[in-house]
Amino acid sequence: MADVSRHAGDLSQHPDVHEMRERYARLEAGRREIAVDGLVLLAGLWCAISAWTVHFNTTRPDLMINNLIIGLTVAVIGLGLTMAPARMAGLSWAAAAMGVWLIISPWVVTRAPDAGMIASNVAVGAVICLLGLAAAGMVMRGGRAPTAAR
Repeated sequence: MADVSRHAGDLSQHPDVHEMRERYARLEAGRREIAVDGLVLLAGLWCAISAWTVHFNTTRPDLMINNLIIGLTVAVIGLGLTMAPARMAGLSWAAAAMGVWLIISPWVVTRAPDAGMIASNVAVGAVICLLGLAAAGMVMRGGRAPTAAR
């Protein structure tokens, strides 16, 4: 076979080297953001199914419905942050607020929550709140441009 390669292994003379370096730097910088957004998605899914995995008291389904709705909403926010970060950047504050709601909801929604409900909601609420604050911090710090698309 004929050798069709006319260039040596060095890419410094490639006409698009500057553009390739900029693109690689953008991709490398976005890895932390994608990790946080993915964790928001997973925490939301866990919140949605936690009522059945932690075995909440089924005689009072109010907290189960609350966790299902809030969990699916947080998962949609996490999916949106992952898929369209420029448009959804402002909703990271909403995820943090939903985390705070999850922490206090056992006492607001049900008057006498049991220990499993409290522990589950406080843990997942704290995780969602911290991840929402981390995503919002990335927006404020300039790690993600809230108005410009990537």
